[in-house]
Amino acid sequence: MSVQAVQTDNAPAAIGPYSQATIANGTVYVSGQLPIDPSNGELCKGSVSEQTKFSLSNVKAILEAAGSSLDKVVRCDVFLKDMGDFVAMNEVYAEFFSGEVKPARQAIEAARLPKDADVEISCIAVLEA
Repeated sequence: MSVQAVQTDNAPAAIGPYSQATIANGTVYVSGQLPIDPSNGELCKGSVSEQTKFSLSNVKAILEAAGSSLDKVVRCDVFLKDMGDFVAMNEVYAEFFSGEVKPARQAIEAARLPKDADVEISCIAVLEA
């Protein structure tokens, strides 16, 4: 089995010793994406809705760089600083995953996320549907 790293300038660079994503056996594993604007490297300080949009846009860019897409996502993990933000996050999430088959998902409240973000999202996708 070979493992390939995914790297794109259309999403923020990793802030630690990990890849934006890896590909193994036809599966793409996208690392948790913070709401960072890849054009300037700055963390979005806006609402949870705005932060969710940035995080999912970063996920989308990485998936595309890997040769996959949002419609090939089979699972998402959503980490929220405050579960009270679930509805706002979910409204934006539904815009990104509007197809007939939605990915499996879990949403977890985390005491603290990197860079004190309010949301972080990771996913697993396939290369071929």
